[in-house]
Amino acid sequence: MAARARAVDALAARGIETAVLDARILVEEALGVTATDLALRGAEPVGREGAERLGSFLARRAAGEPVARIIGAWEFWGLPFGLSPETLVPRPDTETLVEAALGLRPDGPHRLADLGTGSGCILVALLTEWPSAFGVGLDRSPGALRTAQANAARNGVADRAAFVVGDWAASLAGPFDLVVTNPPYIASHVIAGLSGEVRDHDPRLALDGGPDGLDAYRTILAQVPPLLRPGGHLLVEIGYDQEAALRGLATVHGLGAEVRRDLAGHPRVVVMTAGSEF
Repeated sequence: MAARARAVDALAARGIETAVLDARILVEEALGVTATDLALRGAEPVGREGAERLGSFLARRAAGEPVARIIGAWEFWGLPFGLSPETLVPRPDTETLVEAALGLRPDGPHRLADLGTGSGCILVALLTEWPSAFGVGLDRSPGALRTAQANAARNGVADRAAFVVGDWAASLAGPFDLVVTNPPYIASHVIAGLSGEVRDHDPRLALDGGPDGLDAYRTILAQVPPLLRPGGHLLVEIGYDQEAALRGLATVHGLGAEVRRDLAGHPRVVVMTAGSEF
């Protein structure tokens, strides 16, 4: 399709390294077609409306807006998730947390909670793998919770999920078998130096972890241990340089700790256990 070729050229000219992939996604979304449609009907004209929509998408991408924000959706754990301004774009590294949880409890917990649920991607992914589990997603943002609730319905787990406005675990009553969280963990002074795609388009509330990046962890670790069943687990996503700090916080709160690494080999998830050895 000529439109896709022109889209690739336009994005490549702006130095976008993922121009080929981005162009394909934006063309499919703008024109309402699939990859198969492009292969079979690539010679058909895109039409005025399609051309205008694609032009708008390409202009936004050229200006630095992420593809996920432009199309308002992204995939995580092989599942579709809608986005909103109040939610992060789900990232592949976070799948390490899902993998760690599944490895700990192959048959699933009875009750789990996801703190700072955002789009609901972690909670929804786990509920799709554990058909007997019930989960609670908490977030300070009502807008994020509406998005998470819609994503639970979209992926067929809404009847086993509840969403509550709350400040971490303060509004929860235990016990829980499993608590998971991907909290804001970037130090405040670092945010200005992040890529524009993150700095200018992700909600700061979901990024800013305070002066040293550990504020949310301190609150979570003060609140969660009393909510865990004996042998229950708290899984937290961390930044690449926060392993030692989280191990220390776990020890202070009487939790055992092990680390899971992402595909790049970086520490990504700390698995903490209450009242039981690993």
